[in-house]
Amino acid sequence: MAEEILIVGSKEEKYKQLITQISALVGEEKDLISILSNVTAALKQGFSFFWVGFYLNKQNELILGPFQGSVACFRIPFGKGVCGTAYSEKKTLLVENVDEFPGHIACSSFSKSEIVVPIIKNNKVAAVLDIDSEKLADFDEIDQKYLENLCQWLSIYF
Repeated sequence: MAEEILIVGSKEEKYKQLITQISALVGEEKDLISILSNVTAALKQGFSFFWVGFYLNKQNELILGPFQGSVACFRIPFGKGVCGTAYSEKKTLLVENVDEFPGHIACSSFSKSEIVVPIIKNNKVAAVLDIDSEKLADFDEIDQKYLENLCQWLSIYF
């Protein structure tokens, strides 16, 4: 098993390399928590994001799952904050400045921008991938494209 994620080049090249390495890393593993744990580590290590994690759809709210970064909110109601809104709308949200997002839930004052991608299984949101940056407007359509592809691939494990 690889101990380190190595990616170089443009943002798009890095995503292509990272997704290939994540697929190889997961291999034949079937345990969801183990897979999500290593995916968060790979994303954090590969891109040095401030915070990377999953919120899982459980008990009629989003519950904190595997993550890398500082401590986080345990529970997020559907429709609240960026994660809850992405869940309710079943779509990716790119937020250039979290302080301008209505109802933003500030788990960390260091977070400045965010991307949240729903993981959809059987037309239901099973979880969301939440990535935060300490920089304003740090995410774009390249992040969205590749993170949506990653989340679509991850949906087979739910």
